[in-house]
Amino acid sequence: MRGGGRTTLLVLWLLALAGLGWVVSQRLKISTDLRSFMPAPTTPDQRLLMEQVGEGPGSRLLLLAISGGSDDQLAALSQGLVAALKNDPRYSQVINGSFDPGALDPALLPYRYLLSPTLDTQPLDEPYLADQLEQRLDELSSPAASLLKGLLPRDPTLEVLKLAQMWAPAKSPQVRDGVWFSAQDEALLLVQTVAAGFDPGAQQQAIDGIEKAFHTLPGSAGAKLELSGPGYFSVVVGAQTRHQADWIGRISTVGFIALLLLAYRSIGSLLLSALPIASAALAGIVALTLAFPDVHGITLAFGFTLLGVAQEYPIRVLSHRRAGEDALQSVRSLWPLLLTAIASACIAYLAFYASGVNGLKQLAVFTIVGLLAAGFTTRYLLPHLLPRRVRDVADMGWLVRARDVVDRLPRPRWLPLLVAAAIVAMLALAPGPFWQNNLAALTPLPQSMLQHDARLRQALGAPDVRYLLVLQAPTAQGVLELSQRMQPRVDALVARHAVDTLELPSRYLPAVALQRERQQKLPDQATLQHDLTEALDGLPFRADLFQPFLDDVNTARTLPPLTPERYAQTPLGQRLAAMLVPRDGHWLGLGTVSGVHDVAALQALGEGSHGSVRLLDLKAASESLVVDYRTRILQALLAAAVLLVLTISFALRSVRRAWHVLAPMTLATFLVLAVERMAGIEISLFHLVALILAGGLGLHYALFFERDTGDPAEQRRTLHATLVCVLSALLVFGMLAWATIPVLRAIGLTVSLGVAFHFCLSILMAPHASEN
Repeated sequence: MRGGGRTTLLVLWLLALAGLGWVVSQRLKISTDLRSFMPAPTTPDQRLLMEQVGEGPGSRLLLLAISGGSDDQLAALSQGLVAALKNDPRYSQVINGSFDPGALDPALLPYRYLLSPTLDTQPLDEPYLADQLEQRLDELSSPAASLLKGLLPRDPTLEVLKLAQMWAPAKSPQVRDGVWFSAQDEALLLVQTVAAGFDPGAQQQAIDGIEKAFHTLPGSAGAKLELSGPGYFSVVVGAQTRHQADWIGRISTVGFIALLLLAYRSIGSLLLSALPIASAALAGIVALTLAFPDVHGITLAFGFTLLGVAQEYPIRVLSHRRAGEDALQSVRSLWPLLLTAIASACIAYLAFYASGVNGLKQLAVFTIVGLLAAGFTTRYLLPHLLPRRVRDVADMGWLVRARDVVDRLPRPRWLPLLVAAAIVAMLALAPGPFWQNNLAALTPLPQSMLQHDARLRQALGAPDVRYLLVLQAPTAQGVLELSQRMQPRVDALVARHAVDTLELPSRYLPAVALQRERQQKLPDQATLQHDLTEALDGLPFRADLFQPFLDDVNTARTLPPLTPERYAQTPLGQRLAAMLVPRDGHWLGLGTVSGVHDVAALQALGEGSHGSVRLLDLKAASESLVVDYRTRILQALLAAAVLLVLTISFALRSVRRAWHVLAPMTLATFLVLAVERMAGIEISLFHLVALILAGGLGLHYALFFERDTGDPAEQRRTLHATLVCVLSALLVFGMLAWATIPVLRAIGLTVSLGVAFHFCLSILMAPHASEN
């Protein structure tokens, strides 16, 4: 193509990329729901796990500690932070041990007699009222007088405070200056976010709001605010991963550019070879925006990694150019093998789509469309833009010597058997379990941060993120009634220190039947007026002071019972809504547990309940979900492997030639597994993803080493292209192998080993020229 035509094609290509970029900017919506990368739950326990990861009360809690000042200063900061966050829509609850009667919903105040357990054992009669009023008289001369003055006319028996005490964490920290303090002299707070725990973006906004509010408080300059909790961890992990991925990406990009410049000594060729990769990325993202309502951030991160296979397409074209040969002619001779490599990689990545997991389906669409775009633009567009004059790499002296060494390497027929035997021996002797089922082991969080979280969680009595006591009944009221019947047994467990706390749904809302019983025990207005008058005899209270109290009791006698639907409109109702959920025609009550010391005693609560009461171990449920996840991926990979064998055999028209391609790829894949297992590495889902990527790269090596044109110069060009591909892959993934993030390290180490083993076995198992 002449100069003018090349310029026109380049401009049109760049305009097409700009158009794709515009579509991406208009349609791309990023999701952060981590559950997109988990399979659909198949058991009730797994379904509960998925909900609790994001929606459960434990996942929404942020634990705050303020230190670096006197008790007075820290208490003032704690109260100031509560006041700043109280009306912020990002937080459903902010508590620090203080009691603010103004924070209660006035419409619910008359319900206190239906919610409080007082009437279960104590009638609202003259002796009780007299005793309560005498106590209030004494308390009015105490430091609590300012609080009591506001409550006394409406609530002389302090039912509101009793409820507040009952609804506070069962194992509350020490209260100083009206707020919680730890044993380490930190002011403590609990913040429940509206945002789901699985949404790191929204959790980041919630954390930013807390930190901004804190730093604007007077006296905050000399104090230190520390946060913990699942939402905070997700933000920290995300920030660490982005930081390491960014600096690794920058270094590897510079190294990759330097490698290509050294290999081809042409800035123009380097820039042009980037066009197929850019086409792959943009086409893949556009396909995602058309096929899915939103795209997960992890899809893009892993997708760009998997698209690393596509960088080999322009490298092959650049390395296989002959001096004086038109690029179009060169790429035509390469195209059958390139097309086979592209089709094979797409088949391998199709396993992600067959897994049925939404996140992996997105990953499959992105990578398959991207590989096709990179391959076809390399074939039909790039050759028209490459310069006519090139330096034939086959003439380089070092490459001649290197190819001579490769050709003289022994290639014994028993090598595959030896490698297979070594793989079996290593797998049999490898220490520890084969699979990594514990997702917590993949966290990059330092141990000190986890220990700090455990200390704060214990001090605040925050719910354990592992265990739930599950109550099941046909209706919500049935769950609340079951919860009430379980309460004495739960109290006995707490008394004997089997657990520190166990909160049941009925702690926040009694069943309708119990509310009606308490309602029936409320005296009529005339009786209560008489008893109150008698109780006031001899006390210095005005006779009309307690009219709001009389009105509330009279109102409570005719109130409709409080239901979960009405209760859900309050902050405490949001807490109840997380503990009382509908499920497949029945209802579940979720009892949150903290400080488990005797798991067997907890499990014994379900004995004789016929399944209506059971202990759910979220860790066990997560491990079973990981096993199901892995099983589906392995099944999809097995199907992909069968298709791959058929595709390679059909493309090469020879079982023997297919053996020379598939055998080194298969052995190298299992050799990576064996070496990692011998090193004590347990194989996770991320290792499987990396193995697929390494297999795609290794397939290219084997395909081109198996190809024999009878031309020594062409064999040298094949070696040159493969060496550039191998070095570029080792540069990128070798950097990842040094990362401190377990996921990045798993991918980097696995791909690096895979590239090295695939390269070596592809050479040693390729036939000599005389055998073709």
